[in-house]
Amino acid sequence: MRIVLGLIAAVLLALPGTAAELGDDGLHKAPWMRETFKDLSEDLADANAEGKRLMLIIEQRGCIYCKKMHEEVFPVPEIAAFIEENFFVVQVNMFGDVEVTDFDGTALPEKEMVKKWGALFTPTILFLPEEVDENATAMQASAAVMPGAFGRYTTFNMLNWVVEKGYDGDESFQKYHARKFAEQSK
Repeated sequence: MRIVLGLIAAVLLALPGTAAELGDDGLHKAPWMRETFKDLSEDLADANAEGKRLMLIIEQRGCIYCKKMHEEVFPVPEIAAFIEENFFVVQVNMFGDVEVTDFDGTALPEKEMVKKWGALFTPTILFLPEEVDENATAMQASAAVMPGAFGRYTTFNMLNWVVEKGYDGDESFQKYHARKFAEQSK
């Protein structure tokens, strides 16, 4: 019996953290998320000043896929550390009322901005380049978009592909991911 309990404890300790903190808005909160005024031009400038990439994560209350990401993927130590080191993350509530000012100067409540961007699923992650045209929306300017929840390897590889600016190269994300996944599986 002690052996069985010991094995169960070992397995549980080896798993990533499972308790995702929920904010007053019902969204999952991670320590690497930033509280900003949601003026995306200012957020981009702050990200650049820190040598990081601006990442917008659109989520909603009760989203089972957001929960999966926050409980199974983002807490993986390698992923959490990589996000902390390389990204300036701003959370957008798909049905929220906080004002967001887009790069084109349009200011709308989160729920209206998400509609303007055409985001239909949560989570949706927008990865912004270091420079954005002042006439572009966040969705138009995105260097990459990750629509939905993915596993740890796909997510980690997407984060790396963005940091490495793979979107400027000849290797699509799918080919990059296949190559990296093969390396990671050895």
